[in-house]
Amino acid sequence: MPSPLSLRSFIIAPILPGCYNSLRMKRVKFLLTCLVIILSVLLGTSCVLPEVEVPPSLPSIAEVVAKVKPSVVAINTKYTGYDFFGHPITQEGAGSGWIIRKDGIIVTNNHVVEGAGDISVTLDDGRTFPADTVCTDPLTDLAVVKINAKDLPAATMGDSSRLKIGDWVTAIGNSLGLGIVATTGIVSGLEISIPVSEGQTLYDLIQTDAAINPGNSGGPLVNMAGEVIGITSVKISQVGVEGMGYAISSNVAIPIIEELVKVGYVVRPWLGVEGLLTVDSSVTFYFRLSVDRGILIREVTLNSPADEAGLEAGDVITAFADKEMTDVEELRRAIHASQIGDEVKITFWRGDSQSTTYATLAESPPPS
Repeated sequence: MPSPLSLRSFIIAPILPGCYNSLRMKRVKFLLTCLVIILSVLLGTSCVLPEVEVPPSLPSIAEVVAKVKPSVVAINTKYTGYDFFGHPITQEGAGSGWIIRKDGIIVTNNHVVEGAGDISVTLDDGRTFPADTVCTDPLTDLAVVKINAKDLPAATMGDSSRLKIGDWVTAIGNSLGLGIVATTGIVSGLEISIPVSEGQTLYDLIQTDAAINPGNSGGPLVNMAGEVIGITSVKISQVGVEGMGYAISSNVAIPIIEELVKVGYVVRPWLGVEGLLTVDSSVTFYFRLSVDRGILIREVTLNSPADEAGLEAGDVITAFADKEMTDVEELRRAIHASQIGDEVKITFWRGDSQSTTYATLAESPPPS
C-alpha cells in the first residue's frame, strides 16, 4: 500500500505544477487536501496535511457603510436662472457632503454650492438645516458649509498616502438626488492629474471604478476602516475616462479644509494677472501676437504686484523666476509654489519687444 506522503504527491503533483500563487490554485489545493483526508479515512491510514491557505474573503461593506453613513449629508441647492424669453426661473441642484466636525462643519465640492442662492443640508436622521456660512476654494473644487447644529456624528479622516492600487473603497453620497446610497470598487489609480478647465488642474487624485453619479459630488470615498480618504467629484469624472470615478485625496484636501474653516478662504501667493490664455497658433493669430508660446495676460488687477511691476493687458509672459512658461497651469503652479513676499523675475513680450521686470508676490485677497 502506498504511503500517505506518496499518495498525496501522486494526486497533487501532476495537477498543480507550481501554480500555488493564484487564488484559483489555492482553492484547488484546498479541495485536494480534503480529498487526501477522505482517502486516508477510507484506507485506514494517517496523513500529513499540506499547508493550506484559506482564500481571502471580501471585506464587510455593510459594516463600513453603517459606520460612515450617519456622517454623510444631502445638499440641496436653488439657483436663479432664466428661460428662453429672459424670465427668471428657479433651478434646483443636489449634491453630497460629510460632517468633519460635530459642531456643524460639513465638507463638499465647490461646484455643488457655487452660485447657489439657497443651500439646505439634510442629515442622515432626516433633519434639515439652512447653510449659515459657505466658504469655497474654486481652484481645488472644495468647500466648507457651516450649519447651526451640535453633537453631530463626525467622520474620521484617513491617510490617503497609505492607499495602494487594488485596495477596496466605498463611495457614499446622495446619488442622483434620490437619497444616500453606497457603491463599492477598488483603487485603480493614484496621483492622477486631470485638467478640468482652462487654468485649473486637480492633482493627486484617486481613481476608482466605484460608480460616482450626479449627486455624489462632495461625498466621502472611504477605506475599509471607515476612514475618509477622498472627496468624490462628478466634475472630475465628466472630463476623465468613461467608467472611472475620481476623488480629491484627503491629504490634499485637509490643509485646504483647515484654512477654509480658520480664515474663510485659502491664502496663496498672488501676482494679480487675470484672464490668462495659453498661447498657441490660434491665440497668436487671433490676437496678432509676435510670439507663439507663453501666457497671454488679458487683465491686470489695479495696485497688484503685476501692476506695480509694470505688466499690462496684452503682455505675454514667457518666463517666471528664470523658468520657461508654456501654459497657464504651469504659471499658476509656479506662483503658488513661491512664497508670499518673494521677488520674482518675469520675462515677457510686449509687441515685438522682449522685456524683464521684477514683482514682489503678495497675499491673495479675500474672494469678492
